[in-house]
Amino acid sequence: MKIPCEIVVWYVLPMIRRELSKELVYTHGMTQAEVARRFGVTDAAISQYLKKKRGGNSLIDDSPLYPQFQAEVSESARRIAQDESEFSVEMCRLCCVVKKTGLLAIIYKAQTGSPPPRCAFEEGELAGFTQ
Repeated sequence: MKIPCEIVVWYVLPMIRRELSKELVYTHGMTQAEVARRFGVTDAAISQYLKKKRGGNSLIDDSPLYPQFQAEVSESARRIAQDESEFSVEMCRLCCVVKKTGLLAIIYKAQTGSPPPRCAFEEGELAGFTQ
């Protein structure tokens, strides 16, 4: 059985990197090289995120929760671009958003076929999840 943290590593973190890359390059005018340096990855990795060859997750892209998630990504990208926050801090914040909105529970169930464990939910979110 997979634990939610494994789902985060395989599906959530790459998707967050993809979304942040798009925002930083297309909205804030950063170069791929600058984004790569801040993320600690190669320029090629950023290129793959931008071309949707890496970090794709249709469960989130097609979710009714996506606009809320995207608004949080935009805010994180703004903070990074304006040097108000660091990439690692914003990654953690966005990971918490995925958990709080219930997206992690949705991804967990879709990837494992099992109901998500309690730790896949933010406090108070469990009651609203339908299995």
